[in-house]
Amino acid sequence: MLNLGCLVFQAAWQEPALLSLDEHTRYSRVDAELNIVIKRKDYNGIRTSKMDLLSWLSCLLFFLVLVQAFHSITRITRKGRADKLPPGPATIPVFGNLFQLGEKPHTSLATLAKTHGDIMTLKLDLTTTIVFSSATMAKEILQKHDAAFSKRTVPDAFRALQHDEFGMPWMPVSTTWRNLRKISNLHIFASQKLDANQYLRRSKVEELVADVHDSCRVGKAIDIGQAAFKTTLNFLSNTFFPIDLADSSDTAQEFRDIVQGIKEELGKLNFGDYFPIILRNLDLQGMRRRMTVHFGKLMNLFDRVIDKRLQLRKTNDYISTNDFLDTLLNISEDKNEELDRNLIKHLLLDLFTAGTETTSSTFEWVMAELLHTPKVLQEAQRELKQIIGAGNSVEESGIACLPYLQAIVKETLRLHPPVPLLLPQKTEVDYEIHNFILPKGAQLLVNTWAVSRDPNFWEEPDLFLPERFIGSEMDVRGRDFGLIPFGGGRRICPGLPLALKMLHLMLGRLLHSFDWELEDGVTPESLNMEDKYGLVLHKAQPLKAIAISL
Repeated sequence: MLNLGCLVFQAAWQEPALLSLDEHTRYSRVDAELNIVIKRKDYNGIRTSKMDLLSWLSCLLFFLVLVQAFHSITRITRKGRADKLPPGPATIPVFGNLFQLGEKPHTSLATLAKTHGDIMTLKLDLTTTIVFSSATMAKEILQKHDAAFSKRTVPDAFRALQHDEFGMPWMPVSTTWRNLRKISNLHIFASQKLDANQYLRRSKVEELVADVHDSCRVGKAIDIGQAAFKTTLNFLSNTFFPIDLADSSDTAQEFRDIVQGIKEELGKLNFGDYFPIILRNLDLQGMRRRMTVHFGKLMNLFDRVIDKRLQLRKTNDYISTNDFLDTLLNISEDKNEELDRNLIKHLLLDLFTAGTETTSSTFEWVMAELLHTPKVLQEAQRELKQIIGAGNSVEESGIACLPYLQAIVKETLRLHPPVPLLLPQKTEVDYEIHNFILPKGAQLLVNTWAVSRDPNFWEEPDLFLPERFIGSEMDVRGRDFGLIPFGGGRRICPGLPLALKMLHLMLGRLLHSFDWELEDGVTPESLNMEDKYGLVLHKAQPLKAIAISL
């Protein structure tokens, strides 16, 4: 029955396959009612009218209602366990609670949780979704029952080039996953590795400061997010293979365009994720197709870099750079390790896209909050002047002596967690928590945005108050479940240590070297602080600021 429904829906959007194409009878007409231009081809005088299309859509809607009803009856009769689901808002046929998500699901879900509780059931098409919106509930999922909920629900866009099978964030916990985590933790994010690469971070931040000086001399406003993106990308590319990907070359522009394209796709609502049985294979919105193009371009870029390195490694006078690429190639040649070229490319894809986007977005939010709250900016600069001293450079070794600067970063991550809804998890069996049943196959969402603004946990949760962390031992490393911007448990973001080092160093250098003000006409009170939902939470309006040398 489901296959028949797919064929019916596909037929509504495809031209008849048995009719020949007449190139001279193409035409365009404007449908005034729908305000769209419909381009169709005339096949031997047969034209598909709007009424035909509506008939097909009506059939599809009827089919969806039947499937929904069948699914609901099946769920209700499964051992009576539907009565033990967590509470949730009323649903409408077929679409469930889909229309209640809006353009900002993280805020919509937080609002619904105020009525229905910190463990809440939603119906998004045929999928039961359980949303957790408090520190207590987050701890249940990410720590107490971590092993049971380690499997992911994969958005359809990430199935491009089978990234759901080879990408570390999405693949199930397995030998391959453990191997990739071990490689990342030992060869990139281990303390000794990060310390060894300290000179690279310093060098790239120096370049950022030089760029800001250039803009400062001519009074040009700086796009803060783009500046942070360039710095982070250059650091990562020099860590993995000594290349500046964010210079003025065509490769750099290509990379920025690809990442921008990926970011745009992930900010869209994909109906294939909500009606997977019926719509996923059709990819009607073209998101998986476009992601395949973006991912393919990145893979081609990585292939070129890997091929060049392999050729160099064959030469007699080659001296290893001991960068991450050499490490991966050495591991791949060791038959005792499960790592091939395909896994290397998918790992690089994750490290580059996640590393650049989360860090640059968070840095933009930090600067926005400081310019939005000038007294906090002044206090941070006072601390830097007092502890570091005028004319001295901020180094990573000195960050530990700057508690207010650290508090600013924590408070920004609290208010603007990079991934507002942590990557979705999934139940593999019926599971009981707090006398509720989480049914097999349910999608689990931890709303870390709601968790970090929970008024039962935080005083004045919507205010930017770094002082709340002064003297507090609360941290963002996944142990304090009221503050989990990087997640927690076995699937916590592995890049957390590097992200914190980059954020503190960039912030310290730019605040100690420059004073900052908004563009003409923009005041702290009028600064747009709206966010834009996506897998990574961005500012709706890019932040531009003018630097003034101190």
